[in-house]
Amino acid sequence: MIPLTMQPSAPDISHQNSAIRIEVENLSKRFNREWIFKGLSTTFTGGNCYALTGPNGSGKSTLLQILWGQMPQTAGSVTYHLSNSIVPVEEIYQHISIATPYMDLIDEFTLEEQLEFHFNLRKIRKGLSRENVIEKMYLGHARNKQITNFSSGMKQRLKLGLAFFTEASILFLDEPGTNLDNEAFDWYKNQLNDIGQDKLVFIASNQEAEYPANAIILNIKDYK
Repeated sequence: MIPLTMQPSAPDISHQNSAIRIEVENLSKRFNREWIFKGLSTTFTGGNCYALTGPNGSGKSTLLQILWGQMPQTAGSVTYHLSNSIVPVEEIYQHISIATPYMDLIDEFTLEEQLEFHFNLRKIRKGLSRENVIEKMYLGHARNKQITNFSSGMKQRLKLGLAFFTEASILFLDEPGTNLDNEAFDWYKNQLNDIGQDKLVFIASNQEAEYPANAIILNIKDYK
């Protein structure tokens, strides 16, 4: 594990992809009078995995939501760079994929309908088809089953599968191991290892097993 310290530039890590980066300057968030975090300045660079750690309620999910453009920061700036161009925050959704325990699925859909809906809006990863995705999620037996009847573990595997198998430059995972049994957790780790070395990956978690050993650690407590 590589700790992330407050430096003028990102750590020099192998497999960096300078075409993908998120620059944050003095990033801070406050709810009412309480600062969740403040003064975060760094560059998150493609080819690296960043583990956001800290106690429950410390602001890990809040930071993720700011980084993917859903929640406004109180102070500071977030700038997205892809292929040497700055991407406006209102367009960054086209380049990211997300999996969180609190993300909603459409319970009335079957698995096949959910995949059709999702991949009509977002591109599927190169070399894959919807049938491939069903097979890679080991959910072939549930293709015609309504999602409302999925177990919590099946729903989490589906959320992770949608994130892993969507064509995106930046991947956000919030507590990815939630509701996964040992077999499904091994599946998650295999998919994480298979996404390639060019993506920019964020994993919010207090469980070391959920992120790679070479992940760059950002502890929210360091920015209180």
